[in-house]
Amino acid sequence: MDQAALWKRYQQHRCPCSASGLTLDISRMTFDDGFFDRMGPDLDQAYDAMERLEAGAVANPDENRMVGHYWLRAPNLAPRDDRGIGDQITTVISDVESFAADVHAKRIAPPSAPRFTDLLLIGIGGSALGPQLVADTLATKRDKLAVHFLDNTDPDGVDRVAAALGRRLKSTLVLVISKSGGTPETRNCMLEIEQRFAAQQLDFAAQAVAVTRRDSRLDVHAQQHRWRARFPMWDWVGGRTSVLSAVGLLPAALQGVNIRKLLEGAAEMDECTRRHQTQKNPAALMALMWHHATDGRGNKDMVMLPYKDRLILLSRYLQQLVMESLGKGHDLDGRSVFQGIAVYGNKGSTDQHAYVQQLRDGLDNFFVTFVVVLQDRIRQTAREFEVEPGHTSGDYLHGFWLGTREALYEKGRQSITITVNKLDARSLGALIALFERAVGFYASLININAYHQPGVEAGKKAATQVLDLQAQIVAHLAALASSAAPDEIARALGCPQKAETIYHILEHLAANQRGITRSRGKYRVCQNHAVAC
Repeated sequence: MDQAALWKRYQQHRCPCSASGLTLDISRMTFDDGFFDRMGPDLDQAYDAMERLEAGAVANPDENRMVGHYWLRAPNLAPRDDRGIGDQITTVISDVESFAADVHAKRIAPPSAPRFTDLLLIGIGGSALGPQLVADTLATKRDKLAVHFLDNTDPDGVDRVAAALGRRLKSTLVLVISKSGGTPETRNCMLEIEQRFAAQQLDFAAQAVAVTRRDSRLDVHAQQHRWRARFPMWDWVGGRTSVLSAVGLLPAALQGVNIRKLLEGAAEMDECTRRHQTQKNPAALMALMWHHATDGRGNKDMVMLPYKDRLILLSRYLQQLVMESLGKGHDLDGRSVFQGIAVYGNKGSTDQHAYVQQLRDGLDNFFVTFVVVLQDRIRQTAREFEVEPGHTSGDYLHGFWLGTREALYEKGRQSITITVNKLDARSLGALIALFERAVGFYASLININAYHQPGVEAGKKAATQVLDLQAQIVAHLAALASSAAPDEIARALGCPQKAETIYHILEHLAANQRGITRSRGKYRVCQNHAVAC
């Protein structure tokens, strides 16, 4: 297609959402002229499904619950019943703002320091990825608190964060986020940090805040130990869509982010993506492009290329939002479908020196989503510094995007471009809302439940079984009082098929001097297996 035809196609398929300053361009996708007509009936059903979801229908039949993350930025749309969901949302937003204001004004302060200087967020999955995206994207030198994260049960990771905080632990507010209160990774990190507080003779409870479901294990624990504060999570908000609940709003407010702007940006995008005029609905268009690019089967990967350092975590955030929502083995009718879209990415123009070579000349197994920010700096200067006459660093970055887009198109590689005027709380809220809605539409198009995660639960169950097996292994070796090989232990425990798993468990225990030693392929318990040997 020549440049004149491309310009005409761009004008035809450019979808601006003026309220949020965001524009979607699908002109470099290779759909034919009849594509929208063919997809019209399916998209009409997707619009209807979205309206029912926002009205409070049971959208997650597996768990018999509503899905209400859109109400978080529009409480007036929540069902008007005896639960008072809209009032709950409004109250929590006000409570978050009040708590953050009190921390900033030192009305809430730690026992051993004049004020809080740092925030440590402990969570996993949606309880960390969303807050991390917001924190990194909107960080400035004027932040009220420096934000740190623990999002994995990795002892070395805990050590690194604890070492970075050092003596500032006495002025660190700890935010523990877990809907159930029993998530092992979150619980383990909390216990590790509690131990660090005790080692410095600090009162952990006086500096701890919980975000959890009412009456969860964490909620009960926080009440019993008289934590500083508790904020709610609701069953009708999934982890991967919780960033605009207290999960994301509380750490953002404590950091110093204007959370009202985040909510406003999301609300503005929601308004734009409620339109049934598909050519004016960026989320519907994006969902259709996903369907076109992947044949509605996930046959191609989604490569995220945001041309902005502050958006480097966007691809990680979208991995969970998209892959946990769309990666399903069965559709709503119970048929095996094995759906999903793989998401990966980093940032431009860094990736032009990494994997764009393959994107252009290698396997055609992907489509690209570019994210472009027109305003180069968060705080513009009166006169931009020019790295050479007439050109700034930002000009180069913009040029690399245009060049990469063109180079990919020349090779028949498809791309979507999202452009925002500037990167701030409002535009970030709009980006989050855009992808949330697109995921919902796409799930309807392929007839799957986007709001459950049976594979995640299966993984948790399997991990628990491994830990149970570890306890059986140690008890068996202690009673045996002699060495044994993994297959011998497996037979003795009545699970010969678990020999490899037993081997890996024993190797881990031995490497960490956890009371197990090995010699010539056999393992035994130390004489005093309560201590390292």
